[in-house]
Amino acid sequence: MNEQTTIPRWRGFNLLEMFTTRSTGAFQEDDFRWMAEWGFDFARLPMCYTLWTNNNDVYDINESMLEQVDRVIELGRRYGIHINLNFHRGPGYSVNREREEPFNLWKDQAALDAFIFHWQIFARRYKGIPSDRLSFNLINEPTNPNALMSRADHERVIRATVTAIREIDPERLIFIDGLSWGNEPCPELTDLGVVQSTRAYQPMNLTHYKANWVNSEGWPEPTWPGQMADGQWWDRKRLEKHYAPWIKLAAQGVGVHCGEGGAFNHTPHAIVLTWLRDVLEILSEAGIGFALWNLRGAFGVLDSGRKDVAYENWHGHLLDRKLLDLLREF
Repeated sequence: MNEQTTIPRWRGFNLLEMFTTRSTGAFQEDDFRWMAEWGFDFARLPMCYTLWTNNNDVYDINESMLEQVDRVIELGRRYGIHINLNFHRGPGYSVNREREEPFNLWKDQAALDAFIFHWQIFARRYKGIPSDRLSFNLINEPTNPNALMSRADHERVIRATVTAIREIDPERLIFIDGLSWGNEPCPELTDLGVVQSTRAYQPMNLTHYKANWVNSEGWPEPTWPGQMADGQWWDRKRLEKHYAPWIKLAAQGVGVHCGEGGAFNHTPHAIVLTWLRDVLEILSEAGIGFALWNLRGAFGVLDSGRKDVAYENWHGHLLDRKLLDLLREF
């Protein structure tokens, strides 16, 4: 198998301190200390642009919140953790339904102008920080091509934003998430020299069992391998087929990374571990790194709230040692 060698096989976690419109930006130094202690080297930061704007004005910047981003980049430097800044909500688009955006990133020039304005703020602010320490992940999980965003719309937005960033910081490493919520690669953008980011949430019946933000009512308790709620059979071979386009992309010299993955805390723990081992074996054999969603929380290794785990006390937190050991194995 041809391995991805364009970027390091970074491994780590998503940190959620700037994830929603209500977030505080109070990143925890202990998270970085523990990630480094456990042997990880990557933190993806899903961020909401409204946190660093004032008065619902997309151009009115809240400097104090940007200083929180400065701080987390410094924590990354201190502990040897690569920081991947992601707009989970950018002007005009988010998969998070907590807020209705006033415009559409994929169709409206005003949204694209604002999106570029914000990324250029980051480009200027962090120019000179080497790309082995810091990267930009433009927008979380673009939808599947539809009436609100065609494939051509997506390509236009990505090309314009990459160009705008590189006008200021030509050396910045840039990630783009795949289409269809990170599941479908974008071969039409390989000439840009950007990393393409996939997901580890398939099959959804397993990873999002009883998740209240998806339509999971009536889903059967998942098994692995097994038949899912939609009648489809999923096993190791099906996973290999799912990741084959990404591995093909990597073999062409494109950087590939898995920016999110994991399973919600209602999926039986033993099933999570068996499924995730298959995922990690496939990705690691292809040289593709991985960031679990999340470090602390319902998908994570700390304080997940699972009812079928024998937790270990970890500095006042509940540690899922079996899940942590599985991640460290790869």
